Amino acid sequence: MIQIRNIQMSDKDFWFSLDRHLPETEFERKVRDRRGYVLLKEENPLGLLRYNLFWDNTPFCTMLYVSGDVQGQGYGKMLMEQWEKDMKAQGYGMVLTSTQVDEQAQHFYRKLGYKDCGGFVVDIEGQEQPMELFLIKALT
Repeated sequence: MIQIRNIQMSDKDFWFSLDRHLPETEFERKVRDRRGYVLLKEENPLGLLRYNLFWDNTPFCTMLYVSGDVQGQGYGKMLMEQWEKDMKAQGYGMVLTSTQVDEQAQHFYRKLGYKDCGGFVVDIEGQEQPMELFLIKALT
């Protein structure tokens, strides 16, 4: 049985096994503000999604990750669809996400109906990374 629920403090060890970018204090905020999901299969956590509000008014998926051994089985799509459904129910008309242009995730998001809407390059010494591609989707 698949379950998708909001993150809880008890998810902390699992969360940080997949998400090495989120500071611990931000995890606590995600739990408090209900801005993250955990996907479980038969009580075993397999994936996560976290988001914030871009411009303080537009849901922006900042992390989607499914455990490597179960990638490609539709769990990422399930997480995105649950998030989109919840955002629409909260009255939002669109959602955003991003990925680096050298990552395969852009193709996944396009299959889900997202379209490219811009990007930026981080070329600050010591912080360099490939271009970040932004993708957008209307919640109709």
